Amino acid sequence: MNQDAPDFAHSFGGVVDAYDRGRPSYPREAARWLTAEAPCSVLELGSGTGKLTEQLVALGHDVHATDPDAAMLAKLQERLPEVRTSQASAEEIPAGDRTYDVVVSAQAFHWFDLDRALPEIARVLKSSGRLSLVWNQRDERIPWVRRLGAIIGTQDQLREPAEALAGSRLFGDVEETEFRFRQQIDRHTIQDLVLSRSNVATLPPVQRDAKIAEVLAFYDEYGRGMDGMQLPYAARCFRTRVGDQPSSRPATTAAAEGSAEDVDDDMLLIDFR
Repeated sequence: MNQDAPDFAHSFGGVVDAYDRGRPSYPREAARWLTAEAPCSVLELGSGTGKLTEQLVALGHDVHATDPDAAMLAKLQERLPEVRTSQASAEEIPAGDRTYDVVVSAQAFHWFDLDRALPEIARVLKSSGRLSLVWNQRDERIPWVRRLGAIIGTQDQLREPAEALAGSRLFGDVEETEFRFRQQIDRHTIQDLVLSRSNVATLPPVQRDAKIAEVLAFYDEYGRGMDGMQLPYAARCFRTRVGDQPSSRPATTAAAEGSAEDVDDDMLLIDFR
């Protein structure tokens, strides 16, 4: 391993305020699909500042939020002081066997060492308990959003989970759906959004400032001043049961607000800013 390489996975604590201000939340409907209609016990891995946690609590779930970064958990506790938290990783979960109905992770599964994390997750889930994963992804089918994404760059890549979960033989079929939503951003929060990306947070200060200046130039060209932008996202959601016998192909559900095939291509060219 290159000792001088940026530590993307542990870069967020240094930009915790920007992360909390700039990152989008998750649709309530997505949180419900990931967990259950009725309140249940939920372990959240990589909870960050509590973007998804807040939605889980609002649904009435008993949430234990964990994250390896103390600064991120401290910000979560400011927002949700009633939530139990632990500074811990997915590879070493501080819980007994068969403790939780659901283990959920938002925007973090791609950082896990799966050889260690998946057995731990299976261990703490109750019989037929659920593992659920979600990533917010910018809808880069729209030209101006694609241009913004090219400027920002990212290390937070969605890791398609079906193959890894099937290969572990610990989980069953993987269901998938998505929930589309828009994030209101302005000239201030777009800077926070950029700074919260691990590939930007780990840059030297001069390069980081140059990247932010580049994004601000883009915003001044495409934004609407005080009215800001409406940045479109898709919350891509996955869920599976522990201990089920997997089939040869992962199951897929239709997108919650229409699959990509159902979207009018002409609409993709409209700048909803």
